[in-house]
Amino acid sequence: MQTANDVVTVDRRRALAFRARRHELTPDPEPTRDALDVALLDYGVQDTGPDGSSWALVLRGAATPTGDELALAWTLRGAPHAYRRRDLAAVAVATAPYSEADARKRVFDASKPLKDAGIDVLDALRKVASEERDIVRRPTSKGELSTKLTTRLDQPYLRWCRVCQATHAYEQPFRLAALQGGLELEPGSSPPVLRRIPGLRAPLYRRLADEAEPAFDVVRGYLRFYGPARITDAAAFIDAPVAEVKARWPDDVVEVRIDGEHGPKGASRFVLADDVDALAGSDPVQGALLLGPFDPYLQARDRELLVADEAARKELWRTIGRPGGVLVDGEVVGFWRPRTAAGRLALDVTAWARPKAAARAAVEAQAERLAAHRGVAFAGVTWT
Repeated sequence: MQTANDVVTVDRRRALAFRARRHELTPDPEPTRDALDVALLDYGVQDTGPDGSSWALVLRGAATPTGDELALAWTLRGAPHAYRRRDLAAVAVATAPYSEADARKRVFDASKPLKDAGIDVLDALRKVASEERDIVRRPTSKGELSTKLTTRLDQPYLRWCRVCQATHAYEQPFRLAALQGGLELEPGSSPPVLRRIPGLRAPLYRRLADEAEPAFDVVRGYLRFYGPARITDAAAFIDAPVAEVKARWPDDVVEVRIDGEHGPKGASRFVLADDVDALAGSDPVQGALLLGPFDPYLQARDRELLVADEAARKELWRTIGRPGGVLVDGEVVGFWRPRTAAGRLALDVTAWARPKAAARAAVEAQAERLAAHRGVAFAGVTWT
């Protein structure tokens, strides 16, 4: 950690510009590189929603991924993420818990019945991972896996689900154990289909996240892609206890103060020391982008930095029916929703302030680009 004399001060716009450039966001409609070269694949690109990780990669200048070089796995927060297939073994280590306390936090409501039964959560996760791997000898739907898994687990592992009107394993252990059992998600499957990862020797939580390679370390990764970052934000992103993240906060960091920000005492921000010059010299990405509802850029836990207005934040980050974000010249200026009918895609775009004609044209060009990505005709944009 740095002394008060070593604090770097930047304005909000430059801090966001640094982050957007670390995310490699570009409005260029022509792909310039292979998807495997996108840096965020070290950290995982969430694959949620109709456009998922593929659109997020396109927005980072990549050609639409093809072939089998990318793989999907349930990792941080139990969400599906895309990674380079060659990195899956390293990702399994990096996204494992750091400790028993961390494991208890990540499995949420599954922790108490296991604790009451005298079962360590890490041991429970090993058990679930082992059973899932044994069951999945061929591509297996989530429902089939859940049904078979339930018959193999004792009561502390199970819960009554009011939605399903059935007893099955707690959701987070079910998801978090899958990659540890050497399982990936079949792309495009809904409901999800799991299958064995060819050539991957299942870690089964033999190695925890303290053994992660630096490129895949999830605490360091948050600083790398979401700096200037606070410890509490990194903990929320990872779903780990603040104390666990604080204990693993890198030493090679520099404290950053954002002009005009008055956070709670102790809520200091940091960047990696090697990133200070890039932070000071970053300029906003020019042009417009239609970020997916779960685009990595919108996954930062300091939402008040991205969108200052509280009412606007509530619109953009809805719990149910979350829209996508509209990014114009480095600022999130509104949100968008798709309407698809008869093979045609139209977008409803809401801007929080009246956009200039150039911004409207840029957004509409990106909407046409999204339609092409989905393989449907473009039916225009309606502004509200």
